[in-house]
Amino acid sequence: MADALAMARVAVDNGISHILVTPHHMDGKYTNHKADVIQRTAEFQAALDEAKIDLVVFPGQEVHITGDLMQAIKNDDVLFADETNRYLMLELPHSEVPEYTNQMIFELQAAGITPVIVHPERNHGIQKKPELLYDFVASGCLTQITASSYLGVFGSEVEDFTQRIIDAGLGFVFASDAHNLKGRNFRMQKAFAKLEQHNGAEMVTWMQDNAKKIINGDDLEPSEYHYVKEKKKFGLFR
Repeated sequence: MADALAMARVAVDNGISHILVTPHHMDGKYTNHKADVIQRTAEFQAALDEAKIDLVVFPGQEVHITGDLMQAIKNDDVLFADETNRYLMLELPHSEVPEYTNQMIFELQAAGITPVIVHPERNHGIQKKPELLYDFVASGCLTQITASSYLGVFGSEVEDFTQRIIDAGLGFVFASDAHNLKGRNFRMQKAFAKLEQHNGAEMVTWMQDNAKKIINGDDLEPSEYHYVKEKKKFGLFR
């Protein structure tokens, strides 16, 4: 709990007032059942209040795509980003985009659920075929970009790809994706400062508003988007 409270203080110092807590679920390594996440989030909120840390936490999950997902939803073992069960934080495997992804997205949307695809910039399949991300958004999905990716923590290639995703209008919200106090900490202020420098203050406001609307289960404002542009190539000969 001491480490969690220390991270909470860093979050507040980064200008963060609300956090959607999203432990991994059903990814083959971690299973964090809905009831357990709700209980532990309530315990953490109580500890925050006792420590007088001005931070509100909401229970959530980062749900791995799996053939068992729809059954888990029916079994009431899945948490959404909002209380109306509209927005689902959906994680793809890092190595690829599974062949059944479009079918799963269709089934989720048929159930009134909007998938929010998390950290697409680090998915190897999307890196190789960025048009997949365009197709997901065109079908009604949203995306959540990791602030650390945008700031180069995962390397310059991921940083560049993240910027191109944002430039294409295919990045809807930032996530801290904070795991600890060292390597993967809160970097939201730096990410928004860079975003304002590269894409303007309106983009910052739009992404911040999107985050609030997802948490509240509201509609997002329509926006323009296009295919991710290819990386610029430099050479001695043209």
